[in-house]
Amino acid sequence: MESGPPPRAPRPPEAVAGAARLFRHLSFLLPRCSVRLRSDGALRLLGAAVRLYDLTFGEDRRPSPYCWRTRMALAHKRLACEVQPVGFSEIKSIAGGGYRTVPVLQDAGRVVSDSQAIADYLEETYPARPTLFGGAPGRALALFVHHWVLGIQAQIFPLICHDLLKHVLPADQAYIRESREKQLGRRLEDAQAERDGKLPAFRANLEPLRATLRGQSYVAGERPMYADYIVFGPFQWSRSVSPYRLLAEDDPIRDWFGRMLDLHDGLGRRSPGYD
Repeated sequence: MESGPPPRAPRPPEAVAGAARLFRHLSFLLPRCSVRLRSDGALRLLGAAVRLYDLTFGEDRRPSPYCWRTRMALAHKRLACEVQPVGFSEIKSIAGGGYRTVPVLQDAGRVVSDSQAIADYLEETYPARPTLFGGAPGRALALFVHHWVLGIQAQIFPLICHDLLKHVLPADQAYIRESREKQLGRRLEDAQAERDGKLPAFRANLEPLRATLRGQSYVAGERPMYADYIVFGPFQWSRSVSPYRLLAEDDPIRDWFGRMLDLHDGLGRRSPGYD
């Protein structure tokens, strides 16, 4: 006859409630662990750290607007992560290969690529931590902001393209010059030389954002959410590689950007860039 430990008695409801309270505290105090509350009230800790692959340039500059979305989202969720810098030529070897862009996130044996997919994954996997979207309406807003920001990024690139090239890792410079000049249809130097003439139109196209920030502290309202991190990305991209001033000194967007740089213990401001 087989023997073993006697069956575990069910935990009383007050014990389960106490474990739930402890779970909420542990989920913030142990950011490098995944904390799971079982149905019987027991806690389970999984010690796998989150790893983020992030694009790097010379002098440890981190230019990718998409990686910045993810870095800010991780900080918003209060998830510590190991940031692994990679150059353009190294992306293809990430996590066994098969990836062409960053960010790429590894978490507890799972690999997730694409900044929006990562945001969705973080929101679903860590629901007890601060929300990125505030529900379905916030996610829908973030999707709209994403598509609007794509146009803003396309306008920024010719304004900073040659400055950007100067900071690219030597191993990646030939690739960047060839691919980006094909994209622009001209030399990077020639495209950037026209930036002063294009700047007024670029600033005018920011008026919807400017008008929004005249009446509230963040894109999402009184607190930053994922929509703010999407808009933050291209301005941090420019800051990381170019001294060129995209915004006037008295622009409300500039004030918002300063607040964004200071979020999460100055995560954005601590990154090398032009201030």
